[in-house]
Amino acid sequence: MPGIRALYLHVPFCARRCRYCDFSTAATRHGDERMGEYARSLSNLASEARELGVLGDLATAYVGGGTPTMLGSASLALLLDACGPGISELTFEANPESLSDDILIRAREHGATRVSIGVQSFDDRELAGLGRIHDAGLARRRVAAAVASGLDVSVDLMCGIPYQTPASWWCSLETAVGLGVGHVSCYPLMIEPGTPMERLCEDGLLPWPSDDTEASDMEAALDVLGQAGFARYEVASYAKPQRRCAHNIAYWTGVEYLGLGTSAASMLGRASYGTLRRRVTSLPSPYEEAVRFRLSTLTDTDGIIRARSLSELSFDVEQLSAREAVAEDLMLAARMTDGLAPSLVARAREVLGGSRVDACLSELVSRGLLAASEGSALVPTHDGWLLGNELYGALWDLSSDE
Repeated sequence: MPGIRALYLHVPFCARRCRYCDFSTAATRHGDERMGEYARSLSNLASEARELGVLGDLATAYVGGGTPTMLGSASLALLLDACGPGISELTFEANPESLSDDILIRAREHGATRVSIGVQSFDDRELAGLGRIHDAGLARRRVAAAVASGLDVSVDLMCGIPYQTPASWWCSLETAVGLGVGHVSCYPLMIEPGTPMERLCEDGLLPWPSDDTEASDMEAALDVLGQAGFARYEVASYAKPQRRCAHNIAYWTGVEYLGLGTSAASMLGRASYGTLRRRVTSLPSPYEEAVRFRLSTLTDTDGIIRARSLSELSFDVEQLSAREAVAEDLMLAARMTDGLAPSLVARAREVLGGSRVDACLSELVSRGLLAASEGSALVPTHDGWLLGNELYGALWDLSSDE
C-alpha cells in the first residue's frame, strides 16, 4: 500500500483574527520577521521528512492557515518549493486583502496549481459582522484576478451568519459563479465557545444566527450551484467537472497525510508512523492492535521557528485499532456523494462482523439516510446529507466492541 499521499503545511499568521475564529492563528503585523523565520524552518522540516523517505508517494499538498499570503511572495514560494516536484495538486490558501498579483505570479512559477480564497460573503454588512478585513468589492477584484491567473480557484462562502438573508446568500452564490471559479465550499457558521462572536451574540450586539435557516441555506446552495454546472461531491463542497479538490478528498477517504506546523494534524499508517518515530523518539510505542495514528502538533509557533529537526517537535498521539479505523473510514465516506464503496463495506464486515455491519446499514437505509446507487455503493440520500450527524454517529458507533 502507498504511504503518505498528502502533505499539509500550516501558517499560523493573520492580519487580524476574525470574530468567529478558534483556529491556531495569531494576529501579526505585516513585515514581522518571525513570519520569514517560520517559513524557513517549516520548509526545512518538510525537506527532512522527504529525506526520511515518507513522502515518496506524495500526490497533493496544501499550504493553509491562517493566512499564507501574509508571508509575502518569497516566503510563500519557499513553502511551495518544500512540497516538492511531481505532485498533481498544490494548493495555497489566501485572503483577498493579501492576495497580490505578485503572489499569484510567483505561486504559479513555484508549482501552485490551485488557490482557495477565504471570501465568506460578498456582502459588506455581513463581512463586518464576521470581523473580516476585506470588503465585497476587494473580494470580487481579487477572485477575478486569481481566475485570470490560470490557477484553479476555489472560494469559501459561509451561511447562517449575522445579517444574512436568503436574498443576500443567493447573491453571494451568484457572485462566485459569475466570477468564473471552479470550486465553492459552503459552510454554516459555527459559533465556538470563547470566541468574540459568542460574546457579541450573548451581549445582544450581534444577532444570533438561526439554526432553522441552515438546511434551507444549504439547499439554496445546491440549487444555485447545480444550475451553474457545479456538482456537490462532499457535504459542503461543490465543483465543476474535473475541479474537485484532491487534497481534501484524501482526508475523507482514509489516505495517509502528514501535517507540519503549529497545531497541524497527521494521520499515518503503522509503517509511516514507525519511520517517523525513529526520528522523533518521544513518540510512544504502538500498542499491538494499533493500525492508524493521529498526531496533533503540540510545538508552538516559536518552537517551530527554533526547531532544527523533526526530532525537536512534540506531538499528541491517538492510536486507533482496526475496528476504529474502519468505522472512521465508513463515517468519512458517508460525507462523500460517492458513498460507501462495496470494497469498504466488505472490509468493514470482515473487521467488525458481517451481521452487525449489515444490521446497521439496513437500518440506515430504512431510515432514508442511505440508498443503493447504480454502481452498488451505498450513498447518502438528501436526508442523509442534511442529517449528517445522525448518519455519521451510527457508523462510528460500529467501532465499539459492544
